[in-house]
Amino acid sequence: MLYNPRIFIGNVYFFANILLQVIQPLGASPGMISVLHTWRQNLSLHPHAHMIVPAGGFTAAGCWKPSKHRGTFLFPVKAMSKVFKHKFMEGLLKWLPLSNQHLDKQVRKAMYSKDWVVYAKRPFGGPKQVIEYLGRYTHKVAISNHRISNMENGKVTFDYKDYADNSLQKKMVLDATEFLRRFCLHILPKGFRKMRHYGFLSNRNAASLGIRQMQMGIVPQPKEKKKKEWKEVAKEKLHYDVDACLCCKTGEMITIFAFDANGPPAWAVSKYNQQQAAAVKNT
Repeated sequence: MLYNPRIFIGNVYFFANILLQVIQPLGASPGMISVLHTWRQNLSLHPHAHMIVPAGGFTAAGCWKPSKHRGTFLFPVKAMSKVFKHKFMEGLLKWLPLSNQHLDKQVRKAMYSKDWVVYAKRPFGGPKQVIEYLGRYTHKVAISNHRISNMENGKVTFDYKDYADNSLQKKMVLDATEFLRRFCLHILPKGFRKMRHYGFLSNRNAASLGIRQMQMGIVPQPKEKKKKEWKEVAKEKLHYDVDACLCCKTGEMITIFAFDANGPPAWAVSKYNQQQAAAVKNT
């Protein structure tokens, strides 16, 4: 992976095309959304892809056709794991000779002998659950600011969840250089996209998908874009109330005067002082 991240991550996406090939016997054109995720909570490298696949597809006539399992799920997870192992190894073995690399026979035998795991969640209950799931991975980076609790003496301390220890919340302390090294592991190679759409969900099929939705009686809802104020975002995402008093933590601060980085001009200070004097006089 570290030797050639472009090829390795490409192989992860290669499985997306394999999934589409597996679905083809359905007799309909499938679709899929894939989101690349490369990190664990401790910032170590863990490249994998989250994929959402509808349990069906569109026929050549434009009609929706559910999977053989009445649209409840696509195919058995154990069968999918076996297909993933063989197709991934097939792609790896094709690439190795092209890069003058080789795979030791013992390593190859060990990789084939192990049971590979493809984690499959239970089918989602509806569109709301799909969007909620995607939202966890689409616009995140390896670590957000609120998880970093301390930076001093060349050390960085951050919070992480240890899934190997009953998902306990712990703190990890790293040298600044090691912290940066781990963070940089998750910068994608040039030209790669974190999120990809396939089949009838791809961008080039957006127009035909809209037509088919209307034929099925599904009316697209107009998008309502309401941009939140930065204070509201800070409160929701960072749990930080900008207007809270820094001393008592309970009172609310009120802006009475604002100026740019160069400081207030003399006329503004004079006007402010006059207003304050007038307020005192009136009281």
